[in-house]
Amino acid sequence: MTALLQLVLSYLLGSVLGSLVVGKLRGGVDIRHLGSGNPGSTNALRTQGKGFALAVIAVDAGKGYVAAALLPRLSLAALPPAPAVLLSWMPAACAVAVLVGHLLPVWHGFRGGKGVATVGGSLMALSPLLFVGALACWVIALLASRYVSVASMLTAILLPVAALLLWQTGGPALLLYTLVAGLLVVVKHRRNIARLRAGSEPRIGKP
Repeated sequence: MTALLQLVLSYLLGSVLGSLVVGKLRGGVDIRHLGSGNPGSTNALRTQGKGFALAVIAVDAGKGYVAAALLPRLSLAALPPAPAVLLSWMPAACAVAVLVGHLLPVWHGFRGGKGVATVGGSLMALSPLLFVGALACWVIALLASRYVSVASMLTAILLPVAALLLWQTGGPALLLYTLVAGLLVVVKHRRNIARLRAGSEPRIGKP
């Protein structure tokens, strides 16, 4: 019951979209009706500016960190503790649950973002070293291609490779998380893939 509660709370936390929280504070702005219609930081940057986008990233990354770092430690006296065999897996499991919540938010009609910032926040808790490597990979890919989508998908694909290299510190839980998270992020970018093939994907720095 404790493990189930942790997973449910992680999913519900993930369902709180940063762009809609920041939009409410900005007088009811809903970027799902602007630009590409995606409630993520890239669309926030293009439609609302850098400050808005940074606030969105902070919220979405923050919930990923909270789910992976804090919720697995949650315990209630009225509930039996999670079985010992699950304890080492719960941070990664909660990280998956918060990501699913972000991608398919129950509060917002299951229309979510693409999960890149939320994955980043979870990685800060699960493996700070992997987070630093992933961030460096994303920045380099963005500077080389000027496509946010390409940088995000390339980083997502390389996450399991990096998790294998960090096996001694991360183990199977981190590897499984990176496999699931990487797959979900790439799948959520399927429209970007179609636009890249058609040559209509916008680049950073161009309208």
